[in-house]
Amino acid sequence: MIIKFNNELYSIFKTEHRTPGNLRGFVQAKMRRLASGSMTEHRFSSEDKVERAIMDEHEMEYLYDDGEAYHFMNIETYEQIHLNADLLGDAVNYLIPQFKVTVVFHEGRPISVELPPSVEMKVMETEPSLKGATVSNVTKPAKMETGLVVQVPPFIGEGEKIRVSTSDGSYLERA
Repeated sequence: MIIKFNNELYSIFKTEHRTPGNLRGFVQAKMRRLASGSMTEHRFSSEDKVERAIMDEHEMEYLYDDGEAYHFMNIETYEQIHLNADLLGDAVNYLIPQFKVTVVFHEGRPISVELPPSVEMKVMETEPSLKGATVSNVTKPAKMETGLVVQVPPFIGEGEKIRVSTSDGSYLERA
């Protein structure tokens, strides 16, 4: 959820309702300021009013990056926009051409990019796969096509497609 708090936009990450002893209850919220990306915590009492920000979401296709900006195309209108790396954050590690993402807009301005839970990526560099290796706790680093380094099981080799979690960048399974 994205809220307007002190005339700034914040994305809520975690909320916890607390009622300590015989005191009034409050909500402890951990939130990220969208303008700067900084994390903060705030206690909201039961009397506090918070305005939910109205957002527009558009499905867009990632096209390419030119070194300075990342270019996206609206699937419905074919309109193109470009976003810089600080707005995208860690999402740049998962952007592959023709990849569909949801871009969130507030008052016509792009605010953030929502990725699907997992992405299929191709392994570009890794140590040779071990014959007869089975699933175990042993992992090896593998460099993906976007430059992201993922810890993978020893049986994964170069050129294979794997599924990677976009929340923490971990290996999920072969694709």
